[in-house]
Amino acid sequence: MTATTADPRFSINQMTVKQLGLPELVEACTESGVRNIGTWRAPVQEYGVEAAAKLLRDAGLTVTTHCRGGFLTALDEAERTAAVDDNKRAVDEAVTLGTDVLVLVSGGLPEGSYDLVGARERIADALVELAPYAAERGVRLAIEPLHPMYAADRCVVSTLAQALDIAERFPADQVGVCVDTYHIWWDDQAPAQIARAGAQGRIATFQLADWTTPLPEGVLNGRGQIGDGSIDMRYWRGLVEDQGYTGPIEVELFNDGLWARDGREVLAETSARFTRHAC
Repeated sequence: MTATTADPRFSINQMTVKQLGLPELVEACTESGVRNIGTWRAPVQEYGVEAAAKLLRDAGLTVTTHCRGGFLTALDEAERTAAVDDNKRAVDEAVTLGTDVLVLVSGGLPEGSYDLVGARERIADALVELAPYAAERGVRLAIEPLHPMYAADRCVVSTLAQALDIAERFPADQVGVCVDTYHIWWDDQAPAQIARAGAQGRIATFQLADWTTPLPEGVLNGRGQIGDGSIDMRYWRGLVEDQGYTGPIEVELFNDGLWARDGREVLAETSARFTRHAC
């Protein structure tokens, strides 16, 4: 793969090739012509936030998003305060890395609770403090709805409609949404909700992953390589672009099979699949 083959809007999410350390990933991106990267907190913190920012900046890479903030549904007041404080640290990391989007995975049901509506309200309550903090630093929060199978333990926000119901309580330049094909492709209301988000200027980022079956045990690491599953990537890209989205498009894959392979090979394959199936 030569430096001229990577689509300029293609962004590789760090988790797609998590087997590569940050220096290896930067080198592979430089060699393959990939100019955009979505970062994750744990590997960035492990390398050192300031050091990571310098490494990426010196390589000329653009950080498209930082993942993840969120997990704001706790009932215990001390836990909620700690979560907001941790999200503020995530905002500060995003600033250091030079990105203006922090993706939020909102959090699941607290242990022993059955109250989905109440959990979503606690997310909105936390954003009352967190959204202005981020906005003052030039960072927009992107609420990401996750597929309903994650509602219990990871994200009570399961649809774009639910994400927008929360986001709309705040200015669009403070809180937007993340549109991820893996999580919304099943929802027949999603196209209308993309239009709703677009009309308000709330599409903060767009991510791709495919839906393949059978799902693996544990589900979390089941996001398929684009082109291997059931999702029409060009269709979803058309929907977000019809609403004026012109930003980077991240491929974010949690997949044990991909992680077991050579990371440079996976990066090259993912870039090629993006061109073949999403352009």
